Amino acid sequence: MQLATGVHIGSSIGYKALSSLEFYILVGVTGVGKTTTLNALAALGVQFSSLPDRREITDAIIFAGKKITDRAERFARTAAFRSNYPGGMAQALEQIYLQLPEPILFDGLRGKNEVQHAAKAFPKARFIALDAPDITRVQRLLGRNDAFDTISSATKNNLRDIQGIEAIFSSQEILQLEQWNINPAELEAKLNIVIAERQNYDPKAANAFLATLEPRRSLYLETSSARAETIAEKIRTWMFA
Repeated sequence: MQLATGVHIGSSIGYKALSSLEFYILVGVTGVGKTTTLNALAALGVQFSSLPDRREITDAIIFAGKKITDRAERFARTAAFRSNYPGGMAQALEQIYLQLPEPILFDGLRGKNEVQHAAKAFPKARFIALDAPDITRVQRLLGRNDAFDTISSATKNNLRDIQGIEAIFSSQEILQLEQWNINPAELEAKLNIVIAERQNYDPKAANAFLATLEPRRSLYLETSSARAETIAEKIRTWMFA
């Protein structure tokens, strides 16, 4: 099945298995700045072939072509997929065959199980881990106006009543959130996305595993304390060193 121009699910004449290629994988949960970083890389003149992103591959392979927009349902379905395929998205990528010019980039993987599986299944893969504090991620979600950022939830009168919030955010961070001049329902929706995602994917565990790889295979960047152009320049230097 053709997923996109030059991208095939399953082997096809003239196509190469992704597992045989050197390619780049962005690693990071929602709101760490992946799209902004990719735009900054393009502005620097770094050219690469992009695989269909995580959403598209999830819809095509994990959801068998079904479009699901609610983030909570997507997390639940991908968790069910991982119960049978522990490598999650990394195992889905093993079905990808390509006929694209290199370098190739995929956005992206999340969680220790995915990066651990990918490091073994794709011996030539190189990982770019982007990270940001959870409260920064909430702020970015509020500002990006992405129709994909929807989740079913019942509005609470108090942020501290949101299930799971105290496991992710400190008391000081919750107090800070309560002081934001934001529509309560919108703030709660974005908080629920971050909380649900963190319950399914642990970025700290993923980044800790990537830190065990040789420096050429893994680059870690914290995106809240540097401009996107600076982050992109560090990636370019690392890619072509």
